[in-house]
Formats: sequence, structure tokens, C-alpha cells
Amino acid sequence: MAMGKWLCTTCRTRLMLGASTLLWALVGHADQEAADKAVNAGDTAWILISAALVLLMTPALAFFYAGMVRAKNVLNTLLLSFGAAAIIGVAWILIGYSLAFGKGNPFIGDASYALLDGVTLDAGPIATTVPHQAFMIYQAMFAIITPALISGAIVERMKFTTFIVFMLFWSLLVYAPVAHWFWGGGWLAEMKALDFAGGAVVHITAGFSALVAALVVGPRRGYQIQPLRPHNLPFTLLGAGLLWFGWFGFNAGSALASGRLATAAFVNTNTAGATAMLVWMLLDQITRKEMTALGAATGAIAGLAGITPSAGFVSPLSAVAIGAIISCVCYVSANWRAKSPLDDSLDAFAVHGVGGFCGTLLTGVFVTASLQNINPAAKAGLFEGDISAFTTQLIACVITAVYAMAITFILLKILQATMGLRVSADEEDRGLDMHSHGEEAYAEAGA
Repeated sequence: MAMGKWLCTTCRTRLMLGASTLLWALVGHADQEAADKAVNAGDTAWILISAALVLLMTPALAFFYAGMVRAKNVLNTLLLSFGAAAIIGVAWILIGYSLAFGKGNPFIGDASYALLDGVTLDAGPIATTVPHQAFMIYQAMFAIITPALISGAIVERMKFTTFIVFMLFWSLLVYAPVAHWFWGGGWLAEMKALDFAGGAVVHITAGFSALVAALVVGPRRGYQIQPLRPHNLPFTLLGAGLLWFGWFGFNAGSALASGRLATAAFVNTNTAGATAMLVWMLLDQITRKEMTALGAATGAIAGLAGITPSAGFVSPLSAVAIGAIISCVCYVSANWRAKSPLDDSLDAFAVHGVGGFCGTLLTGVFVTASLQNINPAAKAGLFEGDISAFTTQLIACVITAVYAMAITFILLKILQATMGLRVSADEEDRGLDMHSHGEEAYAEAGA
């Protein structure tokens, strides 16, 4: 009897353990099913493809810039952009993403996502239909290309190692906070400032930082004394084409899902880029009596930069207007710069800074409430009779530009005192390829 009673007790225990195990398995399976349902396969595919497209923009930028420098500085110019992929690609994982998208306060994120703590393969808090890691890596590509844009203002004379260190600290002190202001729930987001894909976060910060960098580092030797001609404009056209291709991931990917909003941003991106290139070519023909390859490439990039903040907020006809306006403004800016003492060598400020500022401002003019059915953030703009959107955009533009310039100036002055900013005159004359890398892009490259 005792043995039978013991067996019965054992059976009951085993049955209870089995039932518990089955219950936990069912609960776990249900949780996994819920997580899988929250993650949409189509949206995830679009975000991952868009991330790859945006990453492509950094080597594309490298070739766009490299074609405009002299042959003895080609490799160095290329590596300034590739270096951003290395240093920011790691820093973003360690702390950059957390500073930009951690909860924190209205001005900066906290360390809650440091080392990707809590950044899982389940849906995240911002992009709710894709894995959190997919959103994180997509945003990483923006963080990579933004400081690389600044290199266009300091090519052919700044120390490579100093610029790498500059990009690291700039990404944490300028890019991450501003990204938090607009996209991470910061104070400008609370003000309802609009920046669909980075007109302020990317182009204003990089462009106005480039202006400061050009002033602090100073002009190249021989600037406005001897010709400093582009050595390979086909490189520049190749870079412009690849940038245009990647920009669809930049803008349409910022819908954070495949669908109608991504389609609207895609159409607006191409429309503004094409319009701006056409207008720049016409302006070249009117003023120079020739349509230049460099002008066509520059016009396209200006239009793409200008539509970035408004790609998901405006109609295609508004994109035509924005592309045309941005092209005219940047054309005047680039031509003024070429005649001034400012050696913004590759027009990082004249195109990205000016284009991003004007494009972000024009978002407040052309944003339309009719798009609220696909983008709840859309609202009536100045063109529809509401001035508040325009004034909010103006405040956001000015504060972003001033903040970026101030931090960039302080950072460059610290690096100037500790590492030095410029190579020596002899090293600059020799070329940065041999000085910094011990390699040549071409055998017997010359100047």
C-alpha cells in the first residue's frame, strides 16, 4: 500500500511537472507568435534594403568628392569617407544609438541602449513593424555618412588621423543630440518640427559644420592663385549617380515601412533631384553658355538634399517647386563661394548646408494636410495659410545650425591644440596620398 501510494504521488508530481512544462511552452509560443505578428516581413525587407542603399551612399560620396580633387590626393579623399564607415559604425553600436534614441531628456538620449542593451530582434518602440535591430542599423547608415559630408570642406590639407578623431566626437556631440531632438522624442519633436529624412539632422549639421571647418583649417596652398582643377569628373558623375540611387533608401526608407508613404517619398525624391539638375544645367547655359558635367552633378545633389526634409510631407508638384528653388539658391551660393576667400573645397556648405537649410525651411511652406491619411505628422503649411509650420521650421533651422557650428568650432580648436589640424606645407605640396597612406592612386600621379 505504501509503495502504491508513493507511486501515485510520483505520478501526480510528474503529471504536474509535465503540465507546467506544457503551459510554459504554450505561453512562450504565444509570446513568440505575438512578436512574429508584430514584425512585418515586407516592412523588414524594405528597411534592410534601405539600410544597404544608405550605406552605399558613403562610398558614392567618396567617389563624388574624389573626382573633384587633384590626383595626388585621391586616395586620401576616398578614405576620409570610408573612415567614417569604420569609426562611426563601431561608435554607433557602443553608445551613439543610445544617445540619439534612448529616452533620456529633451536634449540628449540616455545610456539605456548602450552596447545595444535591450535592442532586440523584436519590434522596437519607434518602428513598430520591424525588428529593433533593423531600425538601429538603418539609422547607423545616416550617422556614418553625415560627418563624411564635412570632409568636402577640408580635403587636400587636413591630417587624416585628426579628421578621424574629429568625426568620432562630432558624431556623439553634434549628430546624436540633433537626431534625438527631431527623431528621438526630443524638444524639437515636441514642437512638431518636421524633418522627414535628415534635412536638418544630416545636411544642416554637416553643411554648417563644414563652413566652420573650412574657416578654422584655412584654404589650400595656392587657392585663388593657381588652378586647383578636378582630376577625374567621371568619378564625380559616378558618385552622383550612386548617391541618387542610394537616396531612395535615404528618403523612402524613412517611411519605416513599405507602402504609400514610402512611395510618396520615393516619387518626390526623384522629382526634386531631376528638377534641380535640369534647372542647374539651364542656369549654366544662360550664364556660362555651356552645360557642365560638374554643374549637372552638383544640381542633382542639391535637389536631393533639398527634398530630404519634406519628402514625406509634400506633393510631387511641390517637389518640382522645391527642386527648382533649391537649385537656384545653391547655384548662387556655389558661385559666390568660388569667388570668395572661403575654401569650402567641394561645396559641402554651399550645397548641403544651404540646400538643407532652405529645404527644411521650405517644408514649412509646402507641407500639406492632405497627406495626413498616410502621414499623421503632415499638417497645413504656409502655402495653405498656416504660418505656424513655417515659424517652427525657421526656429529649428537656426538653432540646429548655430549648435552645430558652435560645437564644431570648440572641437576643432581642441584638436588643433592637441593633434594639429593641417599637414605641413611640404606634405601638402607632395600630396596626402603619399604622406598619409604611403600609396598612390596612379603611378607617377603628379598634381
